[in-house]
Amino acid sequence: MLSAQPLKVLVTGANGLLGQKLVAKLQTRSAVTLIATGKGPNRNPGPAEYLYIDLDLLDIAATTEVVRTHRPDVVIHGAAMTQVDACEQQPELCRQLNVDVVKTLADSCRAINARFIHVSTDFIFDGESGPYDERAAPAPLSVYGQSKLDAELLIQQTEGLRWAIVRTVLVYGVVPDMSRSNIVLWVKAQLEAGKEIRVVNDQVRSPTLAEDLAEGIISILMREKTGIWHISGAEIMNVWEIAQQTALFFGLDTGLMIPVSSDTLSQPAKRPPRTGFIILKAETELNYRPFSFKQGLALVKQQLDDLT
Repeated sequence: MLSAQPLKVLVTGANGLLGQKLVAKLQTRSAVTLIATGKGPNRNPGPAEYLYIDLDLLDIAATTEVVRTHRPDVVIHGAAMTQVDACEQQPELCRQLNVDVVKTLADSCRAINARFIHVSTDFIFDGESGPYDERAAPAPLSVYGQSKLDAELLIQQTEGLRWAIVRTVLVYGVVPDMSRSNIVLWVKAQLEAGKEIRVVNDQVRSPTLAEDLAEGIISILMREKTGIWHISGAEIMNVWEIAQQTALFFGLDTGLMIPVSSDTLSQPAKRPPRTGFIILKAETELNYRPFSFKQGLALVKQQLDDLT
């Protein structure tokens, strides 16, 4: 760090999976003064060693005022509308949350010369030639993917803004107060309940442990890196394989799992068939070392055990 003063960091989406991991890691750092924002009451466990602000990011005046008043050195923008089918069905709301909010934050950061770290997605790609590195050409298939790409382009075109874009893939993990599920927890819960599940066997991803994504973002933060970064797990896996490994790890009945192709699910939004990331840049320049998927499952199990 260039300054002896603590770095003032504002995190949006603090109540989500990634947000809670970022809060947990950042609030313990003496080099960071943390401001966390989320919609509604604070979901983060334990006593707050930081300032929490209930903030509706769609309220442009309130969002601008929070940044202007607290003057963070860096804003980490983790909040987004990420439900892919909901975005397809509510494109205007998707654009408001995923593009308009980014413009408000980017403009606010530029006004106080704050850095802006934005979380994006593999869904900006069409999945025809994955895995992808940071130089690959985007071609989104869905309203969600297009909204995240539009946000990226907006950031890059905001003159005078110091920015980093962190793309990730299929994030999984657990926190004490979950707002929504993820692939690992969904498979575990359904099979434990004895329910049959249909799992796609024609989509390839790089499953990403939430702790790894948080560490990658913090590394970018502390090293003052800019530009585009791919932060994900290192393994390229079929979603069916991800579900199989999850079931086997937790000792659950894989016979309840039915492999299906994506086109049988009749989902409103089209998914890229094969993404996954090449993370060589992060490994080389950030010393990024993600957990293996099996190590990630072990950590999730340990954390679930700790919650019971």
